[in-house]
Amino acid sequence: MNKNVTDEIKKAVEILQNGGLILYPTDTVWGIGCDATNAEAVKKVYDLKKRQDSKALICLVSNDAMLERYIEEVPDIAYDIMDLATKPTTIIYDNPKGVAKNLIANDNTLAIRVASDKFCQYLIGKFKKPIVSTSANIAGNKTPPNFEEIDKAILTGVDYVVNLKPENKNSVPSSIIKLGIDGLVKVIRE
Repeated sequence: MNKNVTDEIKKAVEILQNGGLILYPTDTVWGIGCDATNAEAVKKVYDLKKRQDSKALICLVSNDAMLERYIEEVPDIAYDIMDLATKPTTIIYDNPKGVAKNLIANDNTLAIRVASDKFCQYLIGKFKKPIVSTSANIAGNKTPPNFEEIDKAILTGVDYVVNLKPENKNSVPSSIIKLGIDGLVKVIRE
């Protein structure tokens, strides 16, 4: 890993550890991130996006082992979906644990994606906790497809902007699939 990437990860982790917000390239679009276990940091994200906190946010984890630490029981089908997915796929799980309460939806679910790009994997791995990942836009506005279209209010509202180009030029939000304990699979966003 080059020095620039290492430096960016170090700076971003420092901000996250102090309850701050980062703007960072994810495996999909540019995301606003914070410590998913810190309720005050999560509230800052809702405030910045001008969004009601009943609308849950997505979390990124670095691997399956981290996923299993924050979900009561990961259904076997989740692994099949992740293995077969052709693009980044977020899965909504029942019974999350160990994350900020204001991150959990009213129906006791949490949307989590195992990051597929190296930068996010390294960042989350160094931070050792899930990171919130929500599109870098004000609620109700469209998701910016690239860095240049991110609203100034977002750019100035975060504590740190990661100075790296995204690995992939996907720039579309992930698919979202809801898995019920009852085995029900429902596609929320393709």
